Amino acid sequence: MNVLSSGELTKYIVSEFEKFFNSKPETISSAPGRIDFLNTHQDYKGLPVVSIGINLRTYVAISRISGKKSKIISINLLREGRNYTDSFNVDNIVLKSGKWFGNYIRSSVKALKEIHRDIDGFNALIYSDVPVAAGLASSAALLVSFIGAMNEVYGFNLSKKDIAELAFHAEHDIMGIPCGRLDQYGSSFGGVLKIETRPPYNVEELPILDGVFVVLDSGIRHSTADIHPRRQAEIDEGLRALLQMNDLEESIMEKLSDKYYAVKWDEIKYEELLPYLMRLPDTPRRRIEFTFKMHESTILALNIIRGNTPDPGKIVTILGSEWRDEIEKALNSDNPSLALIGVIMNCQHVLLRDLYDVSLPELERIRNAALTAGALGVKLSGAGLGGSLTALAKDLKDAENILRKGLENGAKRGWIVKVDTGLRREL
Repeated sequence: MNVLSSGELTKYIVSEFEKFFNSKPETISSAPGRIDFLNTHQDYKGLPVVSIGINLRTYVAISRISGKKSKIISINLLREGRNYTDSFNVDNIVLKSGKWFGNYIRSSVKALKEIHRDIDGFNALIYSDVPVAAGLASSAALLVSFIGAMNEVYGFNLSKKDIAELAFHAEHDIMGIPCGRLDQYGSSFGGVLKIETRPPYNVEELPILDGVFVVLDSGIRHSTADIHPRRQAEIDEGLRALLQMNDLEESIMEKLSDKYYAVKWDEIKYEELLPYLMRLPDTPRRRIEFTFKMHESTILALNIIRGNTPDPGKIVTILGSEWRDEIEKALNSDNPSLALIGVIMNCQHVLLRDLYDVSLPELERIRNAALTAGALGVKLSGAGLGGSLTALAKDLKDAENILRKGLENGAKRGWIVKVDTGLRREL
């Protein structure tokens, strides 16, 4: 995490911008990384998700220039000794092959030009505290901060929701990455946010939890573009098999589809579908079972966050009898609501591990160390098969112990993070 104050960081970015472009930037915008807090792997299915914007941020400084040529500098790639410069004509934008950082800027400009054709050349400089491919939405933070900076210099008058949608369009439609809207909305709005991932994509700002979050980066790099299509295809396989069952009730069939994104998941009762699910092959059955159980536990968590804790029996019914002891322990703790959120985080991680197969032994070792060190809950953040784990601690002392033990047991980096605001102007 950057150790400079906000003012010092702004001065640093301005000085770097002047070094490369011999002028000061017109504006600097920043956007946070996000913790994929609740309902992981559900946004692309149209189900609500909960994100938390954190104080690991991406900064983009921009100035307009005459002509149509644009140049982008990445300070992070420069520090890593990699190719850190991109340049293109804003009237002739072609994405490069491979995982080229400049494609995020190119796709953003393409998205903006669909609604604002009169865009000239610009110089841009990127600096980021958000680790890449660690499950903290580094791509979305870059897209949102860049579009936010362009919004400032061109006066497009875009709302945070507009910017989130443009960022999603750039990544999903133009770059072809099969993501949902979790990352872009979580970065644009920040805070603790419930995101409806079906039109009109409403958001609800939730109360900030009184615990402390720890992010543990496994150092194992993943790719959303590699993971999501496989899980989506496995769900579709199960859906096709369900639709071919002659005895499937009409009331269920009309809510299903052969495409994961078209199913009315939240209108189907898991119990009524269960007899049919048990006849599916193991893998698609588990993927569909995951979808229901993850969603139900998220609705439970949202009620608790809003201050409405159900009776213990209801909680056990939703999470499963195997969680009864943990639920009772949480309810008898000094902070029952926070402890219950920790139990739900643990439940969701187990669902991700056992029904979605997106954990790894290295991640489990880090997670077990964090739990032993006092974490109330620990779960994957992001697509999985690498990336980061998010731990919830009751206080700073426990958070420091969790961070230390996580690093001792395989985490390559870690941060004690704070809930942070969304997109904002720094200069």
